[in-house]
Amino acid sequence: MCTRWDETTGSQGQTLHTLHGTITAMGFRTKQVHGGVKPDPTTGAILTPIYQSTTFVQESVENYMGKGYSYSRAGNPTVRALEEKLTALEGGLDATAFSSGMAATVAIFLGLLEAGDHVVIADVVYGGTYRFADQFLTKFGVDVAFVDAASTDDVRAAIRPKTKIVFTETPANPTLKVTDLAAVSRICEAAGVLHVSDNTFLTPYFQRPFELGADIVIHSTTKFLDGHNATIGGAVVVKDAELQEKIAFARIAAGLVMSPMVAWLTLQGIKTLSVRMDSQSASAMTIAEFLQGHHSVDYVNYPGLPDHPQHELSKAQASGFGAIVGFEVHGGVEAGKKLMNAVELWSLAENLGSVESLITHPVTMTHAAVPRDKRIATGITDGLVRLSVGLEDVEDLIHDLDSALSRV
Repeated sequence: MCTRWDETTGSQGQTLHTLHGTITAMGFRTKQVHGGVKPDPTTGAILTPIYQSTTFVQESVENYMGKGYSYSRAGNPTVRALEEKLTALEGGLDATAFSSGMAATVAIFLGLLEAGDHVVIADVVYGGTYRFADQFLTKFGVDVAFVDAASTDDVRAAIRPKTKIVFTETPANPTLKVTDLAAVSRICEAAGVLHVSDNTFLTPYFQRPFELGADIVIHSTTKFLDGHNATIGGAVVVKDAELQEKIAFARIAAGLVMSPMVAWLTLQGIKTLSVRMDSQSASAMTIAEFLQGHHSVDYVNYPGLPDHPQHELSKAQASGFGAIVGFEVHGGVEAGKKLMNAVELWSLAENLGSVESLITHPVTMTHAAVPRDKRIATGITDGLVRLSVGLEDVEDLIHDLDSALSRV
């Protein structure tokens, strides 16, 4: 049977390629393979070509941008294919890809805030998000409030007349605190405030913030979407054309563009997203259950565990619990360091979401920039260990952890 591809026009004038008429009619696994891409019209190549070109020749002054592209800082066909795929997976209107997850976050702030504005940010977020908000937004005259986003009362109380954005991340990095996205979205809608949700940990396979009322979804594509430790990238997905215009302009103005090669590699990684997430999450649950009974572990943070305080909320707003596990090793900072140095199969590294299992000590690595008193107050304790569970045999991963913990 011959596959029939149709074409429609996207909000920026680029061609959106859909299978059998509409992307939205596809199931998720079909979208992750076919959404946003089509066979190359020149050669029939099944993979989107890497358009490694700085500039694009125009037919005439009168027909400038007639083919949709002029300069790769403003847009590139390979990058655009990734943007269309992410739009399809999240169920948004449009998307913009960036050079990193932090570049995506910065573009939101640059595009939507100005001096005198106020922003509410979850008290537990990626360390780079905290650093930029604390050291740069405040310097540029933006008032920042870090609040417990798991408390809807705290979020509601933090909103002021000048508040423009509420920024959440769920599950949060690295404590896996869960935010009630639907409740926060209702608060934001009532106050006329934008709700930005970082969906990096669960991806659209397990969680779709737009369906829970969010206005903007952000990703570090470096993590699960890539899945292979091969790229650094980010993306912002929106459901409003005006927001898209502002965020896309921030990318052009600040030069935060994703490279075509990164986009191409990420496109390939996304094709196996659901298979990887299912396997990695199942292993994460098994590892979390093992750690709960270990004498060297004080407690385990994993929303999939029935005794996790936000287990029911996690079940209600997501279809899976993810592949990140947090636990407190008995003995604090020194015990955490000993564990990091004792593992063999787990790789000591700052990334997450890859097929290789990674182990991180946030206090000395990803969240070292956060002052200790603020870390402790938000649950980023001295002995906290973050695991990113990969695709290895779970029995081997547990054996390595057990052996390393015995030496702490």
